[in-house]
Amino acid sequence: MTQGAVPDEPLLEVVREIERHIAVTGWDQPTRLFALVDTGLLLAREPTLADQLASSDDLATVPWTPVEQERLPPHTDPTQLLAGIGWPDDVVGAALGLEMLLLPDDAVVPDDPVAAQQAAAAHPRRREVRIVAACLRDGTHSSVVRWRDHDHDEEVLQAPRLVGTLIDSLQRTFDAPR
Repeated sequence: MTQGAVPDEPLLEVVREIERHIAVTGWDQPTRLFALVDTGLLLAREPTLADQLASSDDLATVPWTPVEQERLPPHTDPTQLLAGIGWPDDVVGAALGLEMLLLPDDAVVPDDPVAAQQAAAAHPRRREVRIVAACLRDGTHSSVVRWRDHDHDEEVLQAPRLVGTLIDSLQRTFDAPR
């Protein structure tokens, strides 16, 4: 990852757009992967998409279009999943949307992954969140978090490094052989 890379507003807007897109289908959804492509190049290759994509005014502030990839295998560890992905050169960024259970710091979780998932689901103080994280080839990154119990709030929490491991895993997909 590029040292010193920080979130930026255009990428944050794309991340928010992806979160809104995922939110339409509600909760309890599988992990979803998106390639980020240059909107200008996409429109040059596929001019019929112009009506579906952002206006030319939007292109100046949000130059990337998220393209959802095929459904991912359910219950796959996101970092393991991303370890096997490489992108062609025309993909300028990647984003991942997933749901997680967060537990308080004092929660005791078994080592066995299946038992840990069951314990987390049954924990009385668990918090369910939807996370969308994205990064560009140059290391620029952004992420947002939505709490399930605040599902109808307009704003999401901007969390640039809250999901640092996920951001790093997304960034490594650009170093993977294609």
